Order: sequence, then structure tokens, then C-alpha cells
Amino acid sequence: MIYLLEDDDNIRDFTTYALKSSGMEVQGFALPSQFRAAVAKQLPQLVLLDIMLPEEDGLSILRWLKESEATAHLPVIMLTAKSTEYDKVLGLDSGADDYVAKPFGVMELLSRIRAVLRRAAKPIASDLLQMGTVALDSKRHTVTVAGAPVALTCKEFDLLELLMRNQGLVMSRDRILQSVWGYDYVGESRTVDVHIRMLRAKLGDGGNIIETVRGVGYCCNADGKENRI
Repeated sequence: MIYLLEDDDNIRDFTTYALKSSGMEVQGFALPSQFRAAVAKQLPQLVLLDIMLPEEDGLSILRWLKESEATAHLPVIMLTAKSTEYDKVLGLDSGADDYVAKPFGVMELLSRIRAVLRRAAKPIASDLLQMGTVALDSKRHTVTVAGAPVALTCKEFDLLELLMRNQGLVMSRDRILQSVWGYDYVGESRTVDVHIRMLRAKLGDGGNIIETVRGVGYCCNADGKENRI
């Protein structure tokens, strides 16, 4: 279900008709108070939000949505006659996912809605990674082994996170260099081997989650062995 908050009757009716004709469920609202009441009863999948509204402006509605834990995740596309760069930046910085200036084409709007819904459907990467006795918290930038904290350098942390997020996948040395050290890094793949050795040493018994795939690179497995051919 898509909620459209637009006080212009013609735009609201036309947009609602166009979206329904494309197979989307839509409910339109002329007033923020009506929209707030509907959100309290049922959460939509996406919100189309005008800025210039009676009762309160769209940016106020946007802040209200983003400040509540129940609605902060809702994707929002701003629909407004304001098209200056400042207005766009203000809307996006306030939490909007996209910005469509009036007058807009129906096909463009449909495309943007589908794009935002696709992005919203992607799973959010977890801050917490657990593999065997090794736990990594990307938000707090901490690593523990069997509950004991482990001090890692920034590169060692990034290397471990890359391997843990790609559990079971073999990562070549070149790919690791590109992901951790950057595409413009100039150096030998030996750098990866040295950091893997140091990382294993610091992880102690937890270091066995990092497997060597001879002639290729490395991978992470909870039941890892020291080497694989």
C-alpha cells in the first residue's frame, strides 16, 4: 500500500488513478491529520509526500515519520513544486529517499517508486557478526573471542569483517586488496598474507575460522580448517 499526501485534488486524483492503473495499491489524503490517522491504523510500504500542505508542511510530516521507531524505516518520496537545489537537499537531508519535482511524468514517478521499493526490500547488513567463538560489532568497532576483547588494527578489522560478511566464499588476494586497501593500492599480495597471519595470531583459537585456499586466497567458515586445497 502506498500513501499519497497531496492537497491538490487534481494531482492527487490523477496520481492515484495512474498508480492504480499500474497495479499498485494507493490511498490518497488531502490533509496531514488524515494521513497521520491512517498511519496509526496501518503502515504503508511507501509514502509520496508533498511539501506545501495545509495544517503543517511536508517536512514536518517527514520529521515525524523519521523520529518514530515504528515509521522511521518507511521510504519517502517528496512530490513538490519546489525544485531548487536547496529544497532538494533539505528534503533528502531530512530523511527522504527521493525527490520528484512537479510537474512530473507518470512513467518517471513509477520508475522512481519501483527503484525506492527495491532498495527498501534489500536486507540491512547486520552490525553484529558471529562465527564460532568470534564476534564482530561493526558499529562499535569491536571484536571478541569467547567473550574476551581483541585489539585489532583498522586494516585487520576491515579484513576480518570482509571475510565474515562473505562466509563460505573464497576471496582472492586481489579482491581483498581492492576491498580493504582500495582500488588505487600499489603493493604486493604478500600484504594480505602478512595481515592474515597477524589476524590469526591475535584471534588465537578463534583464528581457525579463517581458511587458506591454496593458490587462490582465503575464506571464513565457522568450522574452518587451517588449509584447503
